Order: sequence, then C-alpha cells, then structure tokens
Amino acid sequence: MPGRPLIGVSTYLEAGARWGVWELEAALLPAGYPRLVQRAGGLAAMLPPDAPEHAAATVSRLDGLVIAGGPDVEPVHYGAERHPRTGPPARERDAWELALIKAALTAGLPLLGICRGMQLLNVALGGTLVQHLEGHAEVVGEFGRHTVKPVQGTLYADIAPEETAVPTYHHQSVDRLGTGLVPSAHAADGTVEALELPSAEGWVLGVQWHPEMGEDVRVMRALVEECLAPRQMQ
Repeated sequence: MPGRPLIGVSTYLEAGARWGVWELEAALLPAGYPRLVQRAGGLAAMLPPDAPEHAAATVSRLDGLVIAGGPDVEPVHYGAERHPRTGPPARERDAWELALIKAALTAGLPLLGICRGMQLLNVALGGTLVQHLEGHAEVVGEFGRHTVKPVQGTLYADIAPEETAVPTYHHQSVDRLGTGLVPSAHAADGTVEALELPSAEGWVLGVQWHPEMGEDVRVMRALVEECLAPRQMQ
C-alpha cells in the first residue's frame, strides 16, 4: 500500500500572535486545514512565507500543494487600482504563494487553491478580481453557507456532481479568467465558485469556499487520490 502523500499548505505570517505568555510574530494556519488533509488521507506540512526563489525546491519535496485562504491579494498583481474596501496588503505572502503556484504548474504538481488560493491561481495566470462583492460574507468573522452548482463535464463536477451547500466567507471574487482556466461551479448570483485548468499535464482546481470549515472531504480527498496515482502505477 502506498504511504500517505505529503501535502504542503501555505500559511499566514502574522505579527503580534498571542499564546500563553507570548506575543510574537508567528506562522499561522487555522487547524481546519491540516485536519482536512489528515481526514482525506494525507500528511500536512506547513509552508510559511519564504523567498520566492525557493519555491521550486519546496515544490519538489511535495506530493501536492494547497494554497490556503487569507487576506486580499494586492491589486498591483493584476494591474488594478486599490478599491476602498480592499484589505491591507500581505506582500511576503503574495510573493511566496504566487511563486509556489507557478512552480507547481511548471512541475505538474497537484494543486488546490482555497478561497484566496483560488483567486491567486487566477491572478497567476493573468486573470483579474472583483475587489468587493456583497452577500458572500454577511457577518464579520462568521462563516455563512450557500449553494454552489457544478458545471457539467468538469473535474469538480466529477468530484461533487450535485448542488452542494458550502461554508463561505469572502468579499472578493474572480472577474476575468486567467489563461486556460475554466469555471467549474457557480453560486446562484453567478459568482465563479470553482475553477480549474484542464490539462493532460496535471490536476489543478480552485474553490472559492472553505472546505476546511465543513464535513465534506471530497475535494481534498480528490487531491490526495491524485497525489497517490503515480505511486500506484509504479
């Protein structure tokens, strides 16, 4: 039997994190992410921001990559002026995660983007974002739920063929799609809720919601199974 695949998950880098008697800068990852990886059959490894030139070497050690949710992507990365409702920049994280995405795409490493991760995937491939969207984060600091409808014939529809209620919290969304990307699920208002990169070279999926905050492990399990596939062929 093949071992559990190693799934790298990008992290926050936050000043003033507090635990016990300490208040220090910390690399943070909400526990839902590693738990979801583990429940889906993988091993989780935290990937705190690093120098972008180390992305390829990092990706070479992994079986799969997850770009986690988090702050707004700085609009300079997609050639836009800053909207008044766009949050403060996370420049180290933007640079690191964009480098990880590009390295993963080059290497054909299975890649899952979650919320901000999906938006960064779109930006990495030349797409743009809607900087403020109403109705997808109704209460500050609380996850809501809404239904997403899969697009028939897509990778995501193979994973979850029915309409599904998902945990959601975001105020930005995909606008113009990046090169090669196709939408694979929508919300009732038409917002792109999942996208993917159809290719014979790799497995690439982004979801706008937060599967780590729910009970449905199918998206993460699909990533883990894709990571196991090359081993099972050996």
